Amino acid sequence: MYLVTNNGIVLFDSPWDTTQFQPLLDSIQYKHKQPVTLCIATHWHSDKTAGLEYYRQLGIKTYTTELTDEWSKKNGKPRAEFLMTKDTVFNVGNYTFETYYPGQAHTADNIVLWFAREKILYGGCLIKGADAENLGFLGDANKAEYESTLKRVKKKYRNPNYIIISHSDWNNINSLNHSIKMAKKLKRKIESKQ
Repeated sequence: MYLVTNNGIVLFDSPWDTTQFQPLLDSIQYKHKQPVTLCIATHWHSDKTAGLEYYRQLGIKTYTTELTDEWSKKNGKPRAEFLMTKDTVFNVGNYTFETYYPGQAHTADNIVLWFAREKILYGGCLIKGADAENLGFLGDANKAEYESTLKRVKKKYRNPNYIIISHSDWNNINSLNHSIKMAKKLKRKIESKQ
């Protein structure tokens, strides 16, 4: 996802395919006649962080949380130039948005983004599509906490107009509720094995 402002483009997460780092920038520049000036990665997996070093070398300001930086370092992933020590509000051109760390779920460090004026929630990989059959890759997940984390997001950001997610269509506003149901089912499955 990216945000077009009157003061440059903000990129949320990076492609994981190295052959797409520059073509993405080129297509954004061609379409909007503005450069990408900022990139924020929402967790440490490659589909979020792979392009951070490349973009930093081009002078694009790159951001992650300190927790994401720890996990990136631990797993040999690219790291951002700037680290957020807490939930952060960004004012870029004519837009304001905030980051929020709701707790562990898809990964230990996953954050979401909220655009209050527009009531848009960017859930990244934390929230799955309304038609998803499962919560996706759970190899780095906190399965026991997933449901609670999603409920914190729902409580904090009520009635969004849109919920944009990473690996599915975002036209269905029920993606968060559906993800909560899947996480609840996953938790029950874990508890039944104990």
